[in-house]
Amino acid sequence: MGSTTDATNSNTPGSNSPEQPSLKRVMGPGLLLLFIVGDILGTGIYALTGKVANQVGGAVWLPFLVAFVVAIITAFSYLELVTKYPKAAGAALYTHKAFGVHFLTYMVAFAVMCSGITSASTASRAFAANFVEAFHLDFSTGIGITLLGLGFMTLVGLVNFRGVSESVKTNVVLTCVELSGLLIIIMIGLWALGVGDGDFSRVTTFDTGDRSALGAVVAGTALAFFAMVGFEDSVNMAEECKEPSRIFPKVLLTGLIITGCIYVFVSVTAIALVPVSELGEGDTPLLKVVQAGAPAFPIGIFAFITMFAVANTALINMLMASRLLYGMSREGVLPPPLGRVHSTRRTPYVAIVFTTLLAFGLITFVGEVPELGGTTALLLLGVFTIVNITVLVLRRQPVEHKHFRVPTILPIIGALTCGFLVTPFADRPAVQYQIAGILLGIGVVLWAGTVVVNKRLGKGGPEIDPEKLAEHE
Repeated sequence: MGSTTDATNSNTPGSNSPEQPSLKRVMGPGLLLLFIVGDILGTGIYALTGKVANQVGGAVWLPFLVAFVVAIITAFSYLELVTKYPKAAGAALYTHKAFGVHFLTYMVAFAVMCSGITSASTASRAFAANFVEAFHLDFSTGIGITLLGLGFMTLVGLVNFRGVSESVKTNVVLTCVELSGLLIIIMIGLWALGVGDGDFSRVTTFDTGDRSALGAVVAGTALAFFAMVGFEDSVNMAEECKEPSRIFPKVLLTGLIITGCIYVFVSVTAIALVPVSELGEGDTPLLKVVQAGAPAFPIGIFAFITMFAVANTALINMLMASRLLYGMSREGVLPPPLGRVHSTRRTPYVAIVFTTLLAFGLITFVGEVPELGGTTALLLLGVFTIVNITVLVLRRQPVEHKHFRVPTILPIIGALTCGFLVTPFADRPAVQYQIAGILLGIGVVLWAGTVVVNKRLGKGGPEIDPEKLAEHE
């Protein structure tokens, strides 16, 4: 969910040196494309295919396709903004430039941080389910999965504490592993089609229960959108990209098209080989596809590929969340203890503990993959709604250099579609609003507490500079 650096690469808490060197521009089109594809691939398609099938039946590919269309419309808005303001700050920067309201900027940044925690919690549950399959354990639900998820998140927290510096070259390797699992599924589907196995007639059938087909597709899209998130993180790489105004638009759109096609092919293969009733059970839908389409394939190998893919998602998101929390503390909009750095490891240990405990709570008291994944999509769809609006507002603030300009109709459509998918009209379960509300409520409490402390200390109200905040993401 974002590029991160260890606290050792930042100033010590409380210092804000105005003379910071610019980031080295090392990314060409190839590395940028791999980064974008790798950031989008992950837990969503590996864990949620069956849950989306529960919403619509055999036409499981359709919500993924609609989610892709919504994502690519919003991507056009990001393209205008990132080429207009090629800074590694993303939605918080655009919100601040458009509205100049510190609290709104803070809440956008906090929502992005919360989406990282819910995404990582989703990945932990998927990791636990695949761990059970890989090692042939006797439990698949309940306390066993929860304990495995908590154990996995503890490991992620320890790795985070030790200090991990994400690099583009490492991302290339991780992308290849994640991509290999999905290509295996597609090859199995092509083989099944060639030899006459599977039932490809299922891909045009709807099983929506009491809902209309349209209502089911909308509900499925609200969940499937989780699989398309990640592309927005690429804006954090703008300062490290060669000629961003020229190459960024075509590379981002190419990456989205590649992942969108992969997701449609994977979902078609899944439903052709596994009936909806089976695909929608549990949190390992693609393992069932491999078992049905290629029974001789070592299922343990695919389980490990899936575990690796979702583990990568969890680690990247928890790194992002803890560093973003640390950065907000350094900016003085969150309590100072959250900005403390460990004297030996030089990592933001208080922020790491705080974000890990939030993840523990989500895994323990929510646990279900569709609710955590749906909450991630809910939070980011809210952010995307604001981003689409900022494009129109910032048209009043021209810049001197040339940049990509999106047709005005697209951010309008993007704001309306993303905003609609945030509302209850998308048939989103109430628990997702409750989870998001609790997380954002924690953010409001932390902000209010900081205001009270600052007043007692004679300081001004909290102010946030998203460009400085991005230095710590």
